[in-house]
Amino acid sequence: MTINLLTRHASVRKYKDVKVPKEDLHEIILAGQHAASSNFVQAYSVILVTDPAKREQLATLSKNPQQISTAGAVLVLCMDFYRIEKGASLLGREIDYRQAENLLVATTDVALFAQNIAIAAESKGYGICYIGGVRNAPEEISELLNLPTGVAPMYAMTIGVPDEDNEVKPRLPIEAILHENSYDEEKYNELIPEYDQTMKTYYQNRGTNQKDISWSESMTAFLGTPRRLHMKEFLQKQGFDFK
Repeated sequence: MTINLLTRHASVRKYKDVKVPKEDLHEIILAGQHAASSNFVQAYSVILVTDPAKREQLATLSKNPQQISTAGAVLVLCMDFYRIEKGASLLGREIDYRQAENLLVATTDVALFAQNIAIAAESKGYGICYIGGVRNAPEEISELLNLPTGVAPMYAMTIGVPDEDNEVKPRLPIEAILHENSYDEEKYNELIPEYDQTMKTYYQNRGTNQKDISWSESMTAFLGTPRRLHMKEFLQKQGFDFK
């Protein structure tokens, strides 16, 4: 059942030495293409990285050596307006994708495309993991993959046969994210401390990488310090200039 598949998701960071066949990858990516797309822009492209030297460089640049070196397939998912720009040029016309709205369209398109890929891969028995680490060195990775202006890497995704069993992390209770008719701020006073204790217990007792930290503590540390400040300049260089 699809809902069971979705609620069993856990990131896989170590894979068996088994390549994902091209026919499986094409089927999985085709499923990705059938995600919803705003105005049917389809503002995404995916780079399948098979060259060993490029995979090694990608692993180093993204700071994810174990995942990328052991995965059965490595994808880099990009937002892409170059293809539309090319289509317009064939008509003798131009486009302007530099508005903030178009950035939101593209990032949403990539996210929906990627999530369909993830679900399709897991439905075939593979494990997956998103790697936001490509944004650690987006300019160098763009050069490595020959990405033109109008294209920017958002994240990588590893796919493969899992060599580990990871527990599913407890999500926020549905009451914390579901609001009816208006946003209810008051309920967080009770729900957040309860969830903090749930996550603290999970982290202390999971099979690997145990730690003594709550969700609020973890998120405060994550968002308390600015991260990847180079992204704005990089995106502007790639043509995403936020008018």
